[in-house]
Amino acid sequence: MSVTESTDQSTFVPLNLKRRAGRLIADSGAPVHDVNILNVVGRGFFWQELLDTGVYASGSDIAKVEGVTPSTVNRLVRMGLLAPDLIEELMAGKQPRRLTAHWLIRNRIPSLWSEQRALFDQFR
Repeated sequence: MSVTESTDQSTFVPLNLKRRAGRLIADSGAPVHDVNILNVVGRGFFWQELLDTGVYASGSDIAKVEGVTPSTVNRLVRMGLLAPDLIEELMAGKQPRRLTAHWLIRNRIPSLWSEQRALFDQFR
């Protein structure tokens, strides 16, 4: 499987979106999708898939191809440990207002889902 091939587990979500200051905005009153957070989570899941399927043997191999540091790959792969309901919030644009992609990348995410929820609640 090449890096550019898509997997069978894709979901198409039709949205009418506008970009404003790094955020995607649908229509007024609609949730605001933070593109940076979605990018971090998406890349983390994609890179984990590359590791799980054996396309790359290590995060270091991915880092070389992507032109990032191995620690960046390791930090983003951790996004796969997020509780499913928290990922749904992020995908729906209902993330805590003060949560940023930078914070997610730079800080430790607890492995227990209950602790993750408590952590996200601190940003509300």
